[in-house]
Amino acid sequence: MRHLPNLICLVRILLVWPIATALHAGEYRTALALFIAAAVSDGLDGYLAKRFNWTSDLGKVLDPIADKLLLITVYVECAWLGLSPWWLTAAVVARDVLIGLGAVTYRLWFGPLHGRPTVVSKINTGAQLLYALLVILNAAVHMPPHEMLDVLALIALVTTVLSGMHYVLTFTRRAWVLPARSS
Repeated sequence: MRHLPNLICLVRILLVWPIATALHAGEYRTALALFIAAAVSDGLDGYLAKRFNWTSDLGKVLDPIADKLLLITVYVECAWLGLSPWWLTAAVVARDVLIGLGAVTYRLWFGPLHGRPTVVSKINTGAQLLYALLVILNAAVHMPPHEMLDVLALIALVTTVLSGMHYVLTFTRRAWVLPARSS
């Protein structure tokens, strides 16, 4: 049972391809159902890991990878199909690339990262998930109205930028007080 959160993460990763395929084929209701399952699995694996102390080093890597893979794939596919704006997709992808490069650089020059998701990043993930969900819902059943999606796109953009800036400042602050590792 201890590895159940990791298995749920793997299922979420496996759902990415069918979600992208359903979106691309215009099967928006199928994509919506699969996306909801993936989003619920994200909450479920986190709850189980924390509630029963089933955390693991593998889970600490798998969970963010699953989240990023799901969100980036859905954002790129939705932008490609004209369901969502490219400027938001560019911001979402740029933030994750920036954080990834910052993490790798920090790891190589200063040592292991000992961080957890911040409140800002959790709000950002929630805003991005909600926006993606509502974009797919709109494609499937023409609800909610586009004006609501436009407002949510701006909210997702603001949280994406704030979260990215927060991570850059956090990495910079930590690196500033630590000496670089000698090779």
